Amino acid sequence: MLPLNLPNTITVVRIAACPVIFILALQPHAGWLMLAFWLFVAAAVSDLWDGYLARKHGIVTDLGKLLDPLADKLLLVSTFLPFYLIGREPDPLTDLPFWGGMPLWVLVVIFGREVAITVFRSWAAGRRGSVIAAGSSGKIKAFVQNIFCGSFLLWLSLVRFATEEGWTSHVLWEYWSVFHGTVVVLSLAVAIVLTVYSLAVYLRENRHLFRAGSVPGGAE
Repeated sequence: MLPLNLPNTITVVRIAACPVIFILALQPHAGWLMLAFWLFVAAAVSDLWDGYLARKHGIVTDLGKLLDPLADKLLLVSTFLPFYLIGREPDPLTDLPFWGGMPLWVLVVIFGREVAITVFRSWAAGRRGSVIAAGSSGKIKAFVQNIFCGSFLLWLSLVRFATEEGWTSHVLWEYWSVFHGTVVVLSLAVAIVLTVYSLAVYLRENRHLFRAGSVPGGAE
């Protein structure tokens, strides 16, 4: 029987929420986008919660080590892919602030890193018998990515709402849009840098697995 303790159950629920977030993020209405934002926040917070519970109660499992990064990757897909798709539409309300539509190379960097890590984890588990948990650099990267995804979902909702209500010419909205837009763009830039950096750290810290003399569990 699979060890579905409370932390693992929370992770499974987070995985189940990902397709809902994906669908809501593609909607053109402010209300649905705001719902996507709050559902994303709940999913992101649950990532911290299940890890805390697992460590506090000493119930870290190999299943959890595999499910947690899987949930992180699915949460990425459920946000970054809709962001890219809506950015292809000729609608300024779906653009990144100060940037425009999300470039394809951003997805290549973000998803390319996740594919590389997944392949490496699978190889390590199958060939070396090593289940590798997410490292601290990967967690920081995921945290910044979550800041970007959450702030951009909120941006998409607020921009549509402000446009519908005729608030876009108000001075308070102008100030807020500059502040909020800066958070969105800076968090994306930092997330991209950390994506590349965390991949380099991950491979460096586990380079012993490439050696012919390494044994299961990472010991040499």
